Amino acid sequence: MDTVFEIRWHGRGGQGAKTAALLFGDAAVSTGKYIQAFPEYGPERMGAPVQSFNRISSSPIRIHSAIENPDVVVVLDFTLAEQVDITKGLDPEKGILLVNTPLTPEEVKKKLGFKGKVYTVAASKIAIETIGRNIPNTPMIGALTKVTGIIKLDELIEDTRKKLEVKFRNRPEVIEGNIEAIKKAYNEVKGE
Repeated sequence: MDTVFEIRWHGRGGQGAKTAALLFGDAAVSTGKYIQAFPEYGPERMGAPVQSFNRISSSPIRIHSAIENPDVVVVLDFTLAEQVDITKGLDPEKGILLVNTPLTPEEVKKKLGFKGKVYTVAASKIAIETIGRNIPNTPMIGALTKVTGIIKLDELIEDTRKKLEVKFRNRPEVIEGNIEAIKKAYNEVKGE
């Protein structure tokens, strides 16, 4: 991967889009890749649309600008499609759209009129089942790992576990719930 691989995350404030970009980026760094992980700041508040971004490469990244044409768009809340052009800049020939929804990829394509690769996973349902809250960020990084192959599942789990153990050392159920969410989404993502 000498070229730079770019990811745009769409979510709502409180869903963990920024955290997901950071966790995914940190996991990529632990495999020896170069990364950038950054949010786009605006009027952040609970429920407001937010974006975060990743750049990943095997070589140093010399680009320091917004991501205009992502290789992958990850959508943590499909209702954002009513407010934001979630496919903006996404090449229908090569790009990947990954959406948190119980809908099938074909249903998402029809709703959006998008002809490219679409993957879906019921990340909110998985999050509620595994961590007890509708915070779909860790299931979405599991699904992203599956559809891109940028990093391996065991690498993602190992690095994420280390990060969560620092933050939630006295709450092992939160750590294990998030690890289970990653695995479950990795196995349940649907698409091409």
